[in-house]
Amino acid sequence: MTVDTDDRNATLAGAKGTDARADAVSARRDEREKFDALRERCPVAPRGSKGWSVYRYRDVERIVADHDAFSNAVSRHLSVPNGMDPPEHTVFRRALEPYFSNARVAKFEPQCRRLATRLGDEFEDGATVEFMDAFAGPFAAAAQCAFLGWPRSLEGTLRTWTARNQSATRDGDRERLADLAREFESRVKSLLAERRERRVSPVADLTAGLLHERVDGRPLRIEEIVSILRNWTVGEVGTIQAAVGILAGYLADHPDLQRQLRAAPERLPYAIDEILRLDGPLVANRRRATCPVTLGGHPIAAGEQLSIVWIAANRDPEVFEDPDDFRWDRDPADNLLYGAGIHVCPGAPLARMELRVATEELLRATAWIEPAEGERARRATSPAAGFERLPVRVHRD
Repeated sequence: MTVDTDDRNATLAGAKGTDARADAVSARRDEREKFDALRERCPVAPRGSKGWSVYRYRDVERIVADHDAFSNAVSRHLSVPNGMDPPEHTVFRRALEPYFSNARVAKFEPQCRRLATRLGDEFEDGATVEFMDAFAGPFAAAAQCAFLGWPRSLEGTLRTWTARNQSATRDGDRERLADLAREFESRVKSLLAERRERRVSPVADLTAGLLHERVDGRPLRIEEIVSILRNWTVGEVGTIQAAVGILAGYLADHPDLQRQLRAAPERLPYAIDEILRLDGPLVANRRRATCPVTLGGHPIAAGEQLSIVWIAANRDPEVFEDPDDFRWDRDPADNLLYGAGIHVCPGAPLARMELRVATEELLRATAWIEPAEGERARRATSPAAGFERLPVRVHRD
């Protein structure tokens, strides 16, 4: 799942209540409820000097389908390939899509499963665990390091770096963001230098492969490789961590569905996408109008930016009847979980496999999961999604 790391989204406050369990549910629903209200009240809303926020499904669908009128080139920094438009985007996308082929993802699955199994086996019967720290975060970072061929010693670094990047984005602190970008660039350049020095084969790991990749008949430039890895890492670690937490929280809160999926795990792929439609792991991405357009009755000037709010669009009752309900009869093609159009997430096959494996291993390692009594879940704030803190009680027998 790719993410625009410069996106600026409003910080949303958690709901307050008296009953701990009801309070936790309210806190979990707060961000979605706010976006739902904005979608119904003002589906295309001004964001001051920052442009417009777009909440309605049909408007989002129009934007992502029309890459001529709505450009992805919104960042001041190089962003390969999701911050590019055709024909440049087409060239890079063609070169990078094989890194997420079905064959490559299938080859990686056993290693990914071992990572999830190791984390699940650490649960103690009857224990209350803070799931984001005990499973979701470590799994996301470990899976990303393993997929890229990076050492396990970088797993904690990736989690910390992602959290710091989200915090700086939330604060709109460009200086901190620039420092973090330089820090990441330095780390990646060291990894690339190691591979060059050791003459690592391009089939040895993905990072070595990028050193041998070519676009338009030339090798990728180092700054392009850094941008690719930065976009993949920010998008993958942050959204996979959020998604795994959302899935665990939803199953803990919905025992009937948890029972169904324990009895029929083959239904997990559909269930995962539907749960993440209900509570998306990625808040928004940006676009830029390239010409004057009218959207939701508002004139949008050329050059103005738009923030497309995936969470609100995926809960639009004009497309999803009873949008707050989990249903088995929805058309998966309507789900914008991985975006749409030419910029649809190239890493979707990898993400789907990782989420399925993580959920399968969570269910295998436990006989039951439920909300922790007397402990409150806490929502993450934009640009992060899902949970910052998710206490659950796990039963192994």
